Amino acid sequence: MNAAVRKKFSVRDLDLKGKRVFVRVDFNVPLEGGKVADETRIRASLPTIRLVLEKGGRPILASHLGRPKGKPNPEYSLVPVAEALTSLLGGPRVVFCPDCVGEAARQHAASLKDGEVLLLENLRFHPEEEKNDPEFARSLASLAAAYVNDAFGSAHRAHASVAAICTHLRPAAAGLLMEKEIDFLGRLLGAPAHPYVAVLGGAKVSDKVALVQNLLPKVDTFLIGGAMAYTFLAARKVSVGNSRVETESVELAGKILEEGRKAGVKIHLPSDHRVAASLESPGTGETTDDEAIPAGKIGLDIGPRTTRSFSEALAPAGTVLWNGPVGLFERPPFDEGSRKVAEAIVSSRALSVAGGGDTAAALARFHLAQRFSHVSTGGGASLEFLSGLELPGVAALTDRT
Repeated sequence: MNAAVRKKFSVRDLDLKGKRVFVRVDFNVPLEGGKVADETRIRASLPTIRLVLEKGGRPILASHLGRPKGKPNPEYSLVPVAEALTSLLGGPRVVFCPDCVGEAARQHAASLKDGEVLLLENLRFHPEEEKNDPEFARSLASLAAAYVNDAFGSAHRAHASVAAICTHLRPAAAGLLMEKEIDFLGRLLGAPAHPYVAVLGGAKVSDKVALVQNLLPKVDTFLIGGAMAYTFLAARKVSVGNSRVETESVELAGKILEEGRKAGVKIHLPSDHRVAASLESPGTGETTDDEAIPAGKIGLDIGPRTTRSFSEALAPAGTVLWNGPVGLFERPPFDEGSRKVAEAIVSSRALSVAGGGDTAAALARFHLAQRFSHVSTGGGASLEFLSGLELPGVAALTDRT
């Protein structure tokens, strides 16, 4: 296990028999028609919930959902999550509480029995949650005798349920998902096996600057696709037609290319593209002859020559990070580049870690998620972790002595 994880208390270490356990989970899931549309994040915390139950603990689950702006809003209620959780857990009875603090929460917590699970209403129905308010944290902590954080996706926020609460419930322990996230992401920053290849896509260079700069001393190769590639090409004075360019980041992209050259890191940009006249009616598109995109066209995917060169770079890899699809993966045939990149990664011997919501969605679409070593549920948290930033929710956990 990664050294960063060994320093933190784990849910495995806690004596939970007969104790109420405050478990911060990440149930920030999409809802459609009053039902959970994607259960991925709920499923990800099931091992921790089940372990607490097996150890004789009584889990009290707390999460946020959406952005209700500090007041109750039925649109963001966790009632549909309680229904989904009941189905996924099977045996244990799931009790729902219409608030996360106050008399209702205290009564529900006090009456919780062995083998039952309590789910509290949306934490963000109270503005104090996002303010990391100490009294609100004290109220949350009063519901339980132990604390477990399994919400890595919220660990980059200094909110009451992930940071301030840890001053009241010690030791503050990592859940199984939190452990797994820190372990795999930590390997990418520790002593990764080489060659180390980072595949970066998505829209904005500015979103990935800290990530690139933190990885430059560690990786051997960057493969850059997606809309951010057009900003890099613009920095090289390559014509990109009507493709999306982050104008204010062109100079920055040029500096990154120069830093990579000085560090001896290979940075591969697309050498051909699949383009269309518009995003609204792209048809099947066409392939360019080289790295330049004709006037009036927009790039929507890497081309076949780039796909081959990216795949060749990935074949010998010992470690691969993939953050951001390299094309419009939701719409065939512009999903081909991302699909072929994913296939090349899982065909290699590499430790493979995927981060970012769009990357996870692409892998689910291609039915390849299970073949990656780890697909992070962290979103912004994983990006900040890999950028070298301290996450408040991780820092607040108790260190092992």
